[in-house]
Amino acid sequence: MSTAGDKPSDRNAARHAAILLIGPTGSGKTPLGNLLEARGLWGRRCVHFDFGASLRACAAGAGHGAGLTRGECTLLAQMLESEALLEDEHFRIAENVLRSFLADRDAGPQTLVVLNGLPRHVGQATDMKRVVRVEALVHLSCPPKVIRERVRTNAGGDRTDRSDDDARAVAHKMAVFQERTAPLVAYYRDGGTPVITIGVAADTTADAMWQRLNESPPNRA
Repeated sequence: MSTAGDKPSDRNAARHAAILLIGPTGSGKTPLGNLLEARGLWGRRCVHFDFGASLRACAAGAGHGAGLTRGECTLLAQMLESEALLEDEHFRIAENVLRSFLADRDAGPQTLVVLNGLPRHVGQATDMKRVVRVEALVHLSCPPKVIRERVRTNAGGDRTDRSDDDARAVAHKMAVFQERTAPLVAYYRDGGTPVITIGVAADTTADAMWQRLNESPPNRA
């Protein structure tokens, strides 16, 4: 006989509520995530998990607080250098970094976790289900010409001193996004997760994105 702890509803309650920001490089995920953390969303407290920033910190030697070994920190540094994605066999690293973040930020049952950069592909999305339940996907739709202009002008104000914004790197990131990350929109939509699409122009600000998002709560959120 199943116990109360075995019920799917109880297992879901143990996971953290989240929204996932999806968009190509330069579309404004990080500025939006920071603003969501500062203002909250739909009357709820938000914490912004910027996976890329967390990985860079871990690769620089700050990974031991997340339970990472020296070898795993070295692996992260190599992956960042080669612009590779963290694949399924290394998801434990991503999970440890995320769980450490949630504990550090005291993310409780009413907290909305803003996921930025994780998951990056369907394999990670499947593994993420044991940590979070994604209540909405926010798709920042931004064509290549606009991406290049936003990166060139630092439209979001978050790309100062970035060493990975040359034309070759941006083109590579756009190609990887289309091949590996963009399919997440259909993956979540097909699974019943509400998808909120926000069109991003060269001069679209994080404030404008936040206003649009805050006015469009999904039915399930």
